[in-house]
Amino acid sequence: MVETASGKVEGRFKGGLAVFRGIPYAAAPVGTRRWAAPEAPEPWSGVLDARAAGPAAPQNEPMLKLLGAIAGAGPAGAGDDCLSLNVWSPGLDDARRPVLVWIHGGAFMMGSGGAQIYDGAELARRGDLVVVTINYRLGAHGFLQLADLVPDGPFASNPGLRDQVAALEWVREHAIRFGGDPDRVTIFGESAGGMSVAALLAAPAAQGLFRGAIAQSGAAHNVSSREAASRVAETFLSEVGLSAAKATGLFELPDAVLLKAQRKTAARLIFEHRGLPFQPAEDSAWYPEQPLEAIEAGRAARVPLLIGTNRDEWDLFQAGDRKAKTLDAEGLKRRFERAAGADDVEATFELYHGVHRGRTPKAIWGAYQTDRVFRAPAERLAETHAEHASVHAYCFTWSPLPLRRFMGAGHAMEVPLVFGTWRHPLLRGFMLGARGLSRRIQDHWIAFAHAGEPGASDWAPYTGAQRSVKTLGPSDRHTAEGFEPVRAYWAERDHGTRG
Repeated sequence: MVETASGKVEGRFKGGLAVFRGIPYAAAPVGTRRWAAPEAPEPWSGVLDARAAGPAAPQNEPMLKLLGAIAGAGPAGAGDDCLSLNVWSPGLDDARRPVLVWIHGGAFMMGSGGAQIYDGAELARRGDLVVVTINYRLGAHGFLQLADLVPDGPFASNPGLRDQVAALEWVREHAIRFGGDPDRVTIFGESAGGMSVAALLAAPAAQGLFRGAIAQSGAAHNVSSREAASRVAETFLSEVGLSAAKATGLFELPDAVLLKAQRKTAARLIFEHRGLPFQPAEDSAWYPEQPLEAIEAGRAARVPLLIGTNRDEWDLFQAGDRKAKTLDAEGLKRRFERAAGADDVEATFELYHGVHRGRTPKAIWGAYQTDRVFRAPAERLAETHAEHASVHAYCFTWSPLPLRRFMGAGHAMEVPLVFGTWRHPLLRGFMLGARGLSRRIQDHWIAFAHAGEPGASDWAPYTGAQRSVKTLGPSDRHTAEGFEPVRAYWAERDHGTRG
């Protein structure tokens, strides 16, 4: 049992750890709080049962089913009372252990920190760490930017990011009560979670809340301009039949209506906004400048960064791309035209066809998208931040044998290895051969949480003069060549996709 600022919570001891689930770190965002900045939870009397994860943030039902399928049977259902977190600690004592805070991915529209794939037990036990996983508002609830359209209205900018900061503030206040050290907090996340990590590096409101950052398959390119964010908000309002002047009518709509409008908005704008219409955005208070500009100016100086991508990120997304299977050279050029613009088609085709000579058009497209969406932005962030802090970069290259015929080291493949949850019954049959690499990756993440470095003598820092990238998994020609054959191309195009 632990006394929090809001009341007592009761967890349970399991496998030598004190485990608490579903602890509220903010009040439920309901009523007029739906798009407001998070507020402290109402104090409770008695003891709160903290033995089960709280609801996931509101999200479309197919996404919850997908979460259950790929993330190991996540929490049952979603609900508005979603601002909770989960804690694993080796001891409720005064040991002041490092704290790892996980921000889940899911395109800013799906996911939950309570999913079993994010179980923090093994990391906490092996690393003598306190591990925390958090929920935050998603999609239209968390990343619908209404503040510019309704400047005097009850709408906060970037509510989903504000949730993340509120969770970090809760960790700072309570870490010592759970055996952790509030001065040794490291944030880590994957995909939209990795993008959140990079966004928090640059957010003035998050400064001082963490001392290290790990960004897995996410960088600092996913903060929309104010104009782009307003375009999403206008489209969303049109889907529910409201004007900006009547935007407060959103408070009267049930989640089902909002989620339907979210789905339709995403479908209408998915290409215009490069796949992530709902994401953080510039605003006068939180992001008066793009995160890369803030990081370049040294706003996150002295915060060590561990950053990396998976060699074949786009393989996960191509698994549902039926047209990619029959893609030919002309079809590949048409895709390059949509992604890079008509003026860039030939240069893009010649470069990627040459670098990946002998590979299929589908594989070339996957390599291009991996670079555009993930690798190029990660390299840009590494280069920028290395001017002000220690940076270590990696490329994850492993894929499980049962999947290797049709998928390489795809997006999110490293996540169960980081947490050691590849043993979960839903994953174990697919993740054959993961044990050794999982332990090595965990050792690096644990060392980083303790000392700000990944703890390997052969892992050199990433600098402008020496762009060292550690291979996590087997090596091959494309891994050995790394990003160098396409570096100049992406440097001319601002290192990949921007929101």
